[in-house]
Amino acid sequence: MTKPMPLDSFTRLPPAVAVDCVDGLAASLDSVAARAAPSHRFLRYGWYEAALKAYGGAARTLTVAREGEAMAAMPIVAVGPARLGLAAVPGSYWPFRSFPVRSDAGLEVGEALLARLGREARVLRLGPVYDGDPGLELLKAAAKAKGWALIDRYMAESYLLDIDALRAEGGWPRNSTLRKNRFHEKHLASHGALDWGFVSGAAWNAESFDALAAIEEKSWIAAKTDGSDAKFTRTGHGAFWRAAAADPVVAEMMWAALLRVDGEPAAFSFDLNAGALKYAVANSYDPAFAKHSPGKLLYYRNLVRGIEDGIASVDWGAGDSGYKSVIGATRGPAIRDWLFVRPGVSAIAAKALGGLWRRGGRAPTE
Repeated sequence: MTKPMPLDSFTRLPPAVAVDCVDGLAASLDSVAARAAPSHRFLRYGWYEAALKAYGGAARTLTVAREGEAMAAMPIVAVGPARLGLAAVPGSYWPFRSFPVRSDAGLEVGEALLARLGREARVLRLGPVYDGDPGLELLKAAAKAKGWALIDRYMAESYLLDIDALRAEGGWPRNSTLRKNRFHEKHLASHGALDWGFVSGAAWNAESFDALAAIEEKSWIAAKTDGSDAKFTRTGHGAFWRAAAADPVVAEMMWAALLRVDGEPAAFSFDLNAGALKYAVANSYDPAFAKHSPGKLLYYRNLVRGIEDGIASVDWGAGDSGYKSVIGATRGPAIRDWLFVRPGVSAIAAKALGGLWRRGGRAPTE
């Protein structure tokens, strides 16, 4: 009688990996996003669809499946002259530009994705995106193994507020802070009845977005800039966020704290809630009430509500570290813009010309 072969005598085959590329956005985006890190589950079909509607472009989607299950999905759009073969991952800059990757994706997924990407484009732009981003790290590992050139430029430092850690050290917000806030609220009320409210999910409608836009149109961003960076105005990025709210899953993550004074919009804080993490995307206020710090008062109320809802940390993104540090935020990962350049002549040229790309960024902070 033949003895059965021991299990360790068999060669374990690598998991079967297949890559597909389709015109347009693929339904696989939603299935991958649902099993991505909680911080990245907003990277859904509706997110990219909103970006295409707001900023233009014709997308293709690369999907990597392992043993029949979608593991990564990357939308790309062509940018620049066609002869250069440049592509970029579309999306909003807030909170970052990346693509969904399942939490259990391995290097073989990144290598398969990169191999197909090399047939679709000569250069991929990914970012701005945080150091440590799952999609970025997957592509970086594959690119280094396969001879692609990687060129990054520093854009900014992020700031993180670890609410759980601050609460573990003692009461947060401090009672002294809350007393000061109540003092300012009392004086703010001299301008009219105060209405502190929140908007999320199905409550997003044209009136909600119009209220946020009205505040921005009165704020410093309209007075001191060309207004193109405003998040909710029609000359800014309002088209993106209005379109993104059409996806009920994304709409549920979209969160605004809104202060009205005598029925008129006076201040807002807009966030994206991703599990226990809150991305602080934008905040603004009507300068007519600046003396009483309406933005700060609103955001503390927003954070207290966030604690009640299970928010453990806040990603403040980049810019203006002053007030963020006062609240308790500390430096987080750097934000960079990346180019992935196909091996061969293109990679050699990219390394020689990388300085031009880096000059479009900023000098790292000490």
